[in-house]
Amino acid sequence: MLTTLFDVALVAYGLALVLAIANLVAPRRLLDALATAGLALGVLAVTIYLGGRWAAAGRAPFSNMFESLVLFAWTIPLVHLVLRLRGKVPAALVPATALLAVLLLVYASPPFHSSEIQPLVPALRSNWLTFHVLSCLLGYGAFAVSLLAAVGYLIADRSLRPSGPANREMFGGIMVQTISFGFLFLAIGIVTGAVWANVAWGSYWSWDKKETWSLITWLVYAVFLHGRYMRGWTSRRLAWLAILGFASVLVTYIGVNYLMKSLHSYAS
Repeated sequence: MLTTLFDVALVAYGLALVLAIANLVAPRRLLDALATAGLALGVLAVTIYLGGRWAAAGRAPFSNMFESLVLFAWTIPLVHLVLRLRGKVPAALVPATALLAVLLLVYASPPFHSSEIQPLVPALRSNWLTFHVLSCLLGYGAFAVSLLAAVGYLIADRSLRPSGPANREMFGGIMVQTISFGFLFLAIGIVTGAVWANVAWGSYWSWDKKETWSLITWLVYAVFLHGRYMRGWTSRRLAWLAILGFASVLVTYIGVNYLMKSLHSYAS
């Protein structure tokens, strides 16, 4: 049952990708609607998958790299769909979102990672696991969409097409919205992580590699928001800062687990 749901999500995201690319080549409202429906179906399938895994494991399914990758593949399209409900999004954002979701689920699959449900290590046996990981991954999902918007802005900024300025404005707005959202949830993730660390290790902050890079990431996005709201920086400068911020996210999320010694290495 769980394997079927995983496969349904992967197929749904893949169909959304194909349909969204077709919509770029030959724009049609039906293609756009079907691509968005594919993303929604994928999010629904992953939601049920995570719920089923939670029930089977008797714990939140956020304890290892496989589970966090699946959660990441849930948060990115979810953020995109929320943006879609709030207003129009550039057509190019749909295939980019679907592609990220597909890549994450493929990377989560064997032979890269095992989907076997495993018992929690002692350090993870806490209710803070749910709040901390879910908050961080919601933030990461928003930052991933902000990366796509930043790249889209830079491309639209150089485009000679009549739609270039309109797309540029939409990408710029999405970039600010998603970073504002992600900044809040990353802050919640850092705070809940500090409380959890005190419970597990007796210290709120130990300058562990994951903690340090989480703080660096938060500060990069803090500079983004300060530049946007207090300094009036141009969207082009902000786009490059958004790209830098997501590079820091990747170091925090993947680099620390595989390239550095950390108290959080069990997540790999």
